[in-house]
Amino acid sequence: MTTDLFTEQRPDVIQLAAGACWLPGFALPAMDTLWPYLQQHLASNPPQRMMTPMGYFMSVQTSSLGSLGWVSDAQGYGYSATNPVTGEPWAPLPDMILQLAAAAANKAGYADFVPDSCLVNVYAPGSKMGLHQDKDEQDFSQPIVSVSLGLPATFLFGGKTRSDKPVKIPLQHGDVVVWGGPSRRFYHGVNTIKPGMHPLTGNRRINLTLRRAG
Repeated sequence: MTTDLFTEQRPDVIQLAAGACWLPGFALPAMDTLWPYLQQHLASNPPQRMMTPMGYFMSVQTSSLGSLGWVSDAQGYGYSATNPVTGEPWAPLPDMILQLAAAAANKAGYADFVPDSCLVNVYAPGSKMGLHQDKDEQDFSQPIVSVSLGLPATFLFGGKTRSDKPVKIPLQHGDVVVWGGPSRRFYHGVNTIKPGMHPLTGNRRINLTLRRAG
């Protein structure tokens, strides 16, 4: 599968692997309420560059929503009920995001998805996300729901091992990717974001990644 297959027509659901699919444009109807809310959240909970256990700062900036937020430092990766910068609890997940995530999961074949954590990743041009697994959660029976806003990105969806060659998915504003079941712990990442301007988010790509962490 290559990006060339998707340049002319984008079906409603594109299967990526067993348990994984791409929903082009699925989140577009929610943008009128979703984007103003995210602007407000990022203003009151500014994204931060987390440090990896290896001592390097990530190029992507991260904030969180929900009862658990994803954190990283020299001690490792994990989840915390509080913002490590402010010491305050993360803002609760609003109904609009819960409904969007549940609808996307249902479209992909996962009923009754109720996330308790939402990473808000902010990508500037030049930033990227290396291949990794989402494996710090307690509940692997629930899928991951990933929502894209702003600048386009090439999403890399691999396999069970880091060496598996990833599929390259040309994500656009409003696209959603859902993966779970047999592909729940597949490796995935994001290629370097290219310079550009989006009418909504400016020179940024913003990604919401929802999961059941606790």
